[in-house]
Formats: sequence, C-alpha cells, structure tokens
Amino acid sequence: MLIDSHAHLEMREFDSDRGEVIARAQKAGVDCIITVGTNLAASRAALALAREYENVFATIGIHPHDAAGAEDEHFDEFRKLAREPKVVAYGEIGLDFFRDISPEKKQIEVFARQLDLARELGLPVVIHDREAHAETLQLLKSSGVCRGVFHCFSGDYEMAAKCLDLGLSISAPGTVTFEKAKMIHEVVRKVPLEFILLETDCPYLAPAPFRGKRNEPSFIEHTAQKVAQLKNLSWEEIAAATSQNTKKLFALDKVSSK
Repeated sequence: MLIDSHAHLEMREFDSDRGEVIARAQKAGVDCIITVGTNLAASRAALALAREYENVFATIGIHPHDAAGAEDEHFDEFRKLAREPKVVAYGEIGLDFFRDISPEKKQIEVFARQLDLARELGLPVVIHDREAHAETLQLLKSSGVCRGVFHCFSGDYEMAAKCLDLGLSISAPGTVTFEKAKMIHEVVRKVPLEFILLETDCPYLAPAPFRGKRNEPSFIEHTAQKVAQLKNLSWEEIAAATSQNTKKLFALDKVSSK
C-alpha cells in the first residue's frame, strides 16, 4: 500500500486522462491520493474529484502565489468547504520568497490568517515553504498550529529538526531520487520514519526514471524505493510506515468509515 500525500489532479495537465491516471495509480498499489487546493476555484475542483473517486481526498486553501488575490469572502467559503467529510487538511498554504509572485507582505498576511483558520477548523496544515524558512517557522510558532506537513521539503536537516520540534512532519517528493539531491538525502536518512510522508506533487517533480515528464501518482513507488534505500529498510516497510503516517495525520480512516 502507498499513499500519495500531495497531488494536483485538479490541474489542466490531467484534463485529457484523469480517470486513467487514477486507475493506473490503483493498479500500482496507490490506495489513496490527496489532491491539493491552491486557491478557491482549485479547492472546489479538488473537492469535486474527491466526491467522484472513493480513494481521492481533498485539501483547501490559498497558495502563496495566489495570496495577492485573496479576499475576505474567500475565507468564508473555505469555512463552508471544510464541512465536507472528504476535506482532510488546510493547504497548500505558506510562503514563497523565491518567485515572489505575490508581494511578501501579502503572503505573510494571508498565511497567518489561514493558520488561524486551520486551527479554528481543527484541520492539519499543508505547508509550502520556499526560501522563507525562518519566516514560515516563526508564523507557525505564533499560530500554535502543531499538526501538519512541510510538503516537498526543501530545507536541510537543521530546518527539519525545527519542524519536528513543532510537531510537524516532512514530505519527500520525487526529487529525492535525483543523484545530486544530497540535502534531502541527508534529511530522509536522519528524520525518524514516523515523521516522513511521500508525495508526487504531480504534475510536477517526476522521479528520476521520468524526469522532465508529467508526474502522476503511480510514479510514487520510485520515491518509496529511494527512501527505503536511504533508510536501509525494505520497500514494504517504507510503504507501510509512510501510509500509516499519512492516514494518522489526515485522519483518513475516520473519513473512510463515514
């Protein structure tokens, strides 16, 4: 069993074959996929997919790239969407000072507001953090949020240890399969297995055998194999542990039983 803890199946890259992609994932042993909202429209699309497919779950939120367009009424809509049983987390939220598509001040304002909302709703958070480690950690500490995951983790082990201290997990993407990705290799080796999730971030960041192509959930087996190698464990142990970690964080068993 494998779980893709972070996908973007709602994106247009899957418009021509979305059903086939989900079927291939199931055939490859991917039992659950969490498709992640990045703005209000994408969150609604993610939820629509989750309603359609039993093994797909959704998250809601505003990505830092979309922070500039955030309006008060959006947060009211997120409160309504959060009532849906298949909404399992609040995110993808955070800061991105690498591309700066939205002004940094606005990113910080929207991130802080969404952390407060996630805590109000009782949802774990899915964090996007690029070139903004200190600011992201500080806002998380101030918010009191202590359940969530740093998706597509991009920091070093020192940063990872600070995330663990806050009670947050890290997610290993397909880039862990890249030979020169030494920093994430070290992080995966050192972080206790109970704090590690696996993700594709598809359609982005395809693992080494498919690098440069459209990523999809079925490819996550390659990420699992690399993590197993780095942890000196069997593939089966990694698949079981990371799936259990994801189920626990997002309370997937409770959702599935409803």
